[in-house]
Amino acid sequence: MLKTLMMACVLTALVQGSVWAQSDTAPPTLLVVGDSLSAAYGIERDAGWVALLAERVAHRAEVVNASISGETTGGGATRLPELLRQHDPDIVLLELGGNDGLRGLPPSQMSANLEGMIEKSQAAGAQVLLLGIDIPPNYGDAYRQAFTGVFRELADTHEVPLVPFLLEGVALDPELMQDDGIHPTAEAQPRLLDNVWPSLAPLLDETEESEGTEAASTSSASEESSEQASAS
Repeated sequence: MLKTLMMACVLTALVQGSVWAQSDTAPPTLLVVGDSLSAAYGIERDAGWVALLAERVAHRAEVVNASISGETTGGGATRLPELLRQHDPDIVLLELGGNDGLRGLPPSQMSANLEGMIEKSQAAGAQVLLLGIDIPPNYGDAYRQAFTGVFRELADTHEVPLVPFLLEGVALDPELMQDDGIHPTAEAQPRLLDNVWPSLAPLLDETEESEGTEAASTSSASEESSEQASAS
């Protein structure tokens, strides 16, 4: 009888320890895969919108910034599988396409790359937030419409939330743009985060609720197992 009770106690401690480890040391992971707009080009990295995001969710989630200046959707698509394996993210923020547009690459190619990234992220169990971007009007209306249409079409097809234009309220304000007219200043970064947050916050809430339900279910199962062991 004593041996049975000791085994029950050990089993309960092990399972509860596992639950505590999941809830205390494994907060949701947000993976940002982007280009210079998310890599804080031309400013201090800790002043970028992704760093500001990490500060905002410091007690709720871990933010991994895998953004690289100059990155295209092709480069991001190549890097993504390893990033998913390494970080096992709960939410993936895709901020790519700007360099494809500036290089005049076919929107169909950009669409295929982004679609593959969305599908791989979802297959890995992550939710996806798509961050859209625009290009200067001198690229022509036809190309510009095809380019911006990619983000809307992918969001609709794969039922993922979309931030239509990351630089909304920033791109046309010279005081918030660096001298190159492409990259936002440090002062603009809080506005970028404000553009992202309304679409990201519900995903984070949903992820936390899902993980909380899973932890509670595991805890309940452990209690039931210990009760059965004690009864035996």
